Amino acid sequence: MNKFQSTINLVGRIAIATLFLPAGIQKLIGIEGTIAYFGSLGLPALAILVWVVIAIEILGGLALILGYHTRVVALGLAIFTLGASIVGHPFWAAPQDAAFIAQLLFIKNMAILGGLLVLSSSGAGSFSLDARKSKA
Repeated sequence: MNKFQSTINLVGRIAIATLFLPAGIQKLIGIEGTIAYFGSLGLPALAILVWVVIAIEILGGLALILGYHTRVVALGLAIFTLGASIVGHPFWAAPQDAAFIAQLLFIKNMAILGGLLVLSSSGAGSFSLDARKSKA
Protein backbone atom coordinates (compact mmCIF):
# COMPACT_ATOMS: atom_id res chain seq x y z
CA MET A 1 0.00 0.00 0.00
CA ASN A 2 1.52 3.36 -1.00
CA LYS A 3 1.54 6.54 1.11
CA PHE A 4 -1.61 7.98 -0.53
CA GLN A 5 -3.53 4.72 -0.02
CA SER A 6 -2.34 4.50 3.59
CA THR A 7 -3.46 8.09 4.21
CA ILE A 8 -6.91 7.41 2.73
CA ASN A 9 -7.06 4.20 4.75
CA LEU A 10 -6.28 6.13 7.97
CA VAL A 11 -8.97 8.72 7.21
CA GLY A 12 -11.43 5.90 6.49
CA ARG A 13 -10.57 4.11 9.74
CA ILE A 14 -11.12 7.31 11.71
CA ALA A 15 -14.40 8.00 9.87
CA ILE A 16 -15.76 4.54 10.61
CA ALA A 17 -14.60 4.78 14.23
CA THR A 18 -16.69 7.96 14.62
CA LEU A 19 -19.74 5.71 14.58
CA PHE A 20 -18.55 3.26 17.23
CA LEU A 21 -16.49 5.24 19.74
CA PRO A 22 -19.01 8.04 20.49
CA ALA A 23 -21.89 5.53 20.53
CA GLY A 24 -20.10 3.43 23.14
CA ILE A 25 -19.25 6.48 25.24
CA GLN A 26 -22.88 7.71 25.09
CA LYS A 27 -24.11 4.28 26.16
CA LEU A 28 -21.66 4.34 29.06
CA ILE A 29 -22.60 7.86 30.16
CA GLY A 30 -26.30 7.02 30.02
CA ILE A 31 -26.01 3.44 31.23
CA GLU A 32 -29.46 3.36 32.87
CA GLY A 33 -31.13 4.60 29.69
CA THR A 34 -29.11 2.13 27.64
CA ILE A 35 -30.27 -0.75 29.82
CA ALA A 36 -33.88 0.46 29.51
CA TYR A 37 -33.58 0.75 25.71
CA PHE A 38 -32.09 -2.73 25.37
CA GLY A 39 -34.90 -4.01 27.60
CA SER A 40 -37.48 -2.44 25.28
CA LEU A 41 -35.98 -4.50 22.45
CA GLY A 42 -36.61 -7.68 24.44
CA LEU A 43 -32.94 -8.56 24.70
CA PRO A 44 -31.80 -11.14 27.30
CA ALA A 45 -29.11 -10.74 29.99
CA LEU A 46 -29.40 -6.97 29.82
CA ALA A 47 -26.64 -5.89 32.17
CA ILE A 48 -24.05 -8.23 30.66
CA LEU A 49 -25.14 -7.48 27.08
CA VAL A 50 -25.00 -3.72 27.61
CA TRP A 51 -21.46 -3.92 28.97
CA VAL A 52 -20.38 -6.19 26.10
CA VAL A 53 -21.83 -3.78 23.53
CA ILE A 54 -20.16 -0.80 25.22
CA ALA A 55 -16.81 -2.63 25.24
CA ILE A 56 -17.14 -3.62 21.57
CA GLU A 57 -17.98 -0.08 20.50
CA ILE A 58 -15.32 1.71 22.55
CA LEU A 59 -12.49 -0.79 22.15
CA GLY A 60 -13.36 -1.51 18.52
CA GLY A 61 -13.43 2.21 17.70
CA LEU A 62 -10.09 2.79 19.40
CA ALA A 63 -8.55 -0.23 17.65
CA LEU A 64 -9.67 1.11 14.26
CA ILE A 65 -8.21 4.55 14.95
CA LEU A 66 -4.90 3.06 16.07
CA GLY A 67 -4.86 0.41 13.37
CA TYR A 68 -4.51 -2.38 15.93
CA HIS A 69 -5.43 -5.90 14.73
CA THR A 70 -7.37 -4.07 12.05
CA ARG A 71 -8.42 -6.99 9.89
CA VAL A 72 -9.87 -8.99 12.78
CA VAL A 73 -11.41 -5.94 14.50
CA ALA A 74 -13.02 -4.73 11.26
CA LEU A 75 -14.49 -8.17 10.57
CA GLY A 76 -15.77 -8.42 14.14
CA LEU A 77 -17.33 -4.96 13.93
CA ALA A 78 -18.94 -5.90 10.60
CA ILE A 79 -20.61 -8.92 12.23
CA PHE A 80 -21.58 -6.77 15.24
CA THR A 81 -23.04 -4.12 12.91
CA LEU A 82 -25.11 -6.71 11.06
CA GLY A 83 -26.52 -8.05 14.33
CA ALA A 84 -27.19 -4.57 15.72
CA SER A 85 -28.96 -3.61 12.50
CA ILE A 86 -31.21 -6.65 12.51
CA VAL A 87 -32.11 -6.20 16.19
CA GLY A 88 -32.17 -2.39 16.36
CA HIS A 89 -33.56 -1.37 12.96
CA PRO A 90 -35.98 -4.09 11.78
CA PHE A 91 -37.77 -1.91 9.22
CA TRP A 92 -39.65 -4.95 7.91
CA ALA A 93 -41.45 -5.26 11.26
CA ALA A 94 -41.70 -1.56 12.15
CA PRO A 95 -45.01 0.33 12.19
CA GLN A 96 -45.61 2.21 8.96
CA ASP A 97 -44.79 5.61 10.49
CA ALA A 98 -41.40 4.33 11.72
CA ALA A 99 -40.47 2.00 8.85
CA PHE A 100 -38.86 4.64 6.62
CA ILE A 101 -36.44 5.89 9.30
CA ALA A 102 -35.66 2.32 10.41
CA GLN A 103 -34.93 1.40 6.78
CA LEU A 104 -32.62 4.40 6.34
CA LEU A 105 -30.72 3.47 9.51
CA PHE A 106 -30.50 -0.15 8.42
CA ILE A 107 -29.18 0.80 4.96
CA LYS A 108 -26.68 3.24 6.51
CA ASN A 109 -25.40 0.43 8.69
CA MET A 110 -25.07 -1.86 5.67
CA ALA A 111 -22.88 0.79 4.01
CA ILE A 112 -20.74 0.92 7.16
CA LEU A 113 -20.61 -2.88 7.16
CA GLY A 114 -19.33 -2.70 3.57
CA GLY A 115 -16.58 -0.30 4.59
CA LEU A 116 -15.62 -2.60 7.44
CA LEU A 117 -15.41 -5.58 5.10
CA VAL A 118 -13.15 -3.63 2.72
CA LEU A 119 -11.00 -2.61 5.68
CA SER A 120 -10.87 -6.22 6.83
CA SER A 121 -9.61 -7.17 3.39
CA SER A 122 -7.14 -4.30 2.90
CA GLY A 123 -5.70 -4.03 6.39
CA ALA A 124 -4.71 -0.85 8.21
CA GLY A 125 -2.00 0.52 5.94
CA SER A 126 1.30 2.15 6.89
CA PHE A 127 -0.09 4.56 9.49
CA SER A 128 -1.04 1.95 12.07
CA LEU A 129 0.17 -0.15 14.95
CA ASP A 130 -0.24 -3.17 12.67
CA ALA A 131 2.43 -1.76 10.33
CA ARG A 132 4.76 -1.04 13.26
CA LYS A 133 4.36 -4.64 14.47
CA SER A 134 5.19 -6.07 11.06
CA LYS A 135 8.42 -4.00 10.86
CA ALA A 136 9.62 -5.27 14.22
